[in-house]
Amino acid sequence: MSGVMKRMKLVVEAKANAALERRENPVEQLDLSYEKQLELLQKVRRGVAEVATSRKRIEIQLKGLQADYDKRGEQAKRALEVGREDLAREALVRRGPLQQQIEDMTQQYTALQAEEEKLVRASQSLQQKVDAFRTKKETIKATYAAAQATTQIGEAFSGISEEMGDVNMAIERAENKTAQLQARGAALDELTASGVLNDPTGYGKDDITRELEALSAGPGVENEMARLRNEIAASDSQKQIGPGQGA
Repeated sequence: MSGVMKRMKLVVEAKANAALERRENPVEQLDLSYEKQLELLQKVRRGVAEVATSRKRIEIQLKGLQADYDKRGEQAKRALEVGREDLAREALVRRGPLQQQIEDMTQQYTALQAEEEKLVRASQSLQQKVDAFRTKKETIKATYAAAQATTQIGEAFSGISEEMGDVNMAIERAENKTAQLQARGAALDELTASGVLNDPTGYGKDDITRELEALSAGPGVENEMARLRNEIAASDSQKQIGPGQGA
């Protein structure tokens, strides 16, 4: 396998493991394990109940055999009291098998009793383990929930921090734009105060500027002014002489 294929395999396995971890819920796993332990505990309890039932059944049978055994003994005793040795002997003969049955059944009863006691101890031990696991499970679930909440809060703060970078940039742009508008407004205020914006010609010259420009126009303007004055004076003199006097 080439190096590229190995890297691709590792990437695929890493992604698969990450997806599996995202899907896996440890709390659900704990609950599932607890349910399985409860099922096992129920099986052990059913086993205890079945063994106890068998023991009780043998106990009842054993009491019946013991009663028959005692009855045969009483019969043999009464037969002897009335002089019937043959009946006494027959009662004892019939009592013989009962003795063997009682012994065999007593052994079975003892074995079942020991098995029942063992299962009871196992059930009690398993019950303690299940109870301890339940307590541990609830503690882990509470801790996991707290860790989830902490992680979510951290992720929220992280998201806010990332967004605050964009917000700060937007604030900076807004502040720059505001500063530009303020500078433009101040410049317009200055132009308005100086009269530039009020000049219909668009030149924006004040009185002093115009006087200075008039002075800098040179003698050409003054000569034109003198010529105009002469034309006006001549026109006034012609009007005063009149048309007849002129002739």
